[in-house]
Amino acid sequence: MRPKSFQPRQEQVNFLEATFRKIFPQDTEYREKARARLEQLTMPHWALGDLMDLAVDLAGITRSLKPPVKRKRVVVMAGDHGVTAEGVSRYPSEVTAQMVYNFVNGGAGINALARQAGAEVTVVDMGTAADLDDLVKAGKIIARKIGNGTQNMAHGPAMTRTHAVMAVEAGIEVANQLAPETDVFGTGDMGIGNTTPSTAIVAAMTGAPVAEVTGRGTGLDDDQLQQKIQVVERALKINRPDPSDGIDVLSKVGGFEIGGIAGLIIGAAAHRKPVLVDGFISTAGALIAYALEPFVRDFIICAHRSVEQGHRAMHERLGLRPLMDLNMRLGEGTGAALAMNLVEAAVAVLTEVATFEEAGVTGTPVE
Repeated sequence: MRPKSFQPRQEQVNFLEATFRKIFPQDTEYREKARARLEQLTMPHWALGDLMDLAVDLAGITRSLKPPVKRKRVVVMAGDHGVTAEGVSRYPSEVTAQMVYNFVNGGAGINALARQAGAEVTVVDMGTAADLDDLVKAGKIIARKIGNGTQNMAHGPAMTRTHAVMAVEAGIEVANQLAPETDVFGTGDMGIGNTTPSTAIVAAMTGAPVAEVTGRGTGLDDDQLQQKIQVVERALKINRPDPSDGIDVLSKVGGFEIGGIAGLIIGAAAHRKPVLVDGFISTAGALIAYALEPFVRDFIICAHRSVEQGHRAMHERLGLRPLMDLNMRLGEGTGAALAMNLVEAAVAVLTEVATFEEAGVTGTPVE
């Protein structure tokens, strides 16, 4: 059931509602078929634990006992944030664009891990402050720029409600564009200062005290951390985001790339594609997507738990457990790329390990 407070204007209904209406829960029949097969594999019952649970999810998502997972893609959404003026990051906003060029040139952490996983990396400009037209014209990134960075949420809304809707719609459009050539999506982000709006989102949507969900981001010292906590508290007090309305939260204290991630998740779900949600910023996008359409939860696979202390609260809100906990905090989609290896492993277990009958093993399976 969608939040009652989400009431898109008439011109928005056709696109968003049409997308929502394509999203259904995982297929129970295929989940049961996958579980039945996994219970008969030549190993002690459920011996591969979470990997087998993942295989069941993939069967339910794709409606297949041979889930397609070979064509993997990490979509990195980029955007800048006005709140960086409050000193919430150790790096200036200019680094956002510099990192986009690094992604395009293949020199970032996500590029290395994506290559290892056999995944493509697609960069989307959702709202960087820089002019990236040269990359757009060269076909190296996708242009969905809503604005040249958000406003400073410490002094008012980060964006208008219309721009928030546009950001989500843009993410859906990217998913629609890439779905025909993608089996598994991964979410990624780039935006200096974006742990601050993500912290505001988790605090707004869970009711957790800001101090309990605020992390050090790019490596803040104790004084800088206290400053960040105060900025988030001030933004929530000034803007009063409605936790039952994902668009309101996004517009008041979010970011263009966070809206794009939310839309990508919604779009992937509409195409029945599994989406590996990366770290803290990506999971903020997942919270927005979940608030708009709760059924997207069935298509979300939480890749990992980062060291950002608010990440656990996000996973608890979604009711999902991450696949890994490696003390990572890079973002970019690196955790999603790593988890793509586990996705392929889960499918291999489901499709390649013999059952007792197939192997000609008689007697009672070992418990």
